[in-house]
Amino acid sequence: MIVATILKNKRPGVKTISPHETVLVCAGQLQAERVGAIIVSADGSSLDGIISERDIAYGLAVHGERLLGLPVSELMTKAVIVCAPEDSIEKITYIITSRRIRHLPVKQGGRLVGIISIGDVLKHRLGEMQMEADVLRDVAIMRR
Repeated sequence: MIVATILKNKRPGVKTISPHETVLVCAGQLQAERVGAIIVSADGSSLDGIISERDIAYGLAVHGERLLGLPVSELMTKAVIVCAPEDSIEKITYIITSRRIRHLPVKQGGRLVGIISIGDVLKHRLGEMQMEADVLRDVAIMRR
């Protein structure tokens, strides 16, 4: 299986936030969208960075009361690891677990086309395992 398979089952489009928006606005957007990370983009289509719930939690420890008024650009991860639609699920699972990241933007031809999370990967893998179990059960029943 490949990343494109997971993207087909997700809502189209990628949620973005401007690097100049405040952390407070970002937290509100994360909550409203019910997501754990948002792509930071000055123009709505480029990948300038990514900001997650974890970044905000760590930022609270460093910046205290000033956190909510800071621009997203001060907390975002700038060196973003990305994948491609044709990458295998095994490859990105390795990247996510070894790098200890939970969200992976997907780029194709230099263009941002999606974002997948560890939850998306697990959901996909559980679906595969259920299908395998169903097939094995059916085979066992047929052999009786």
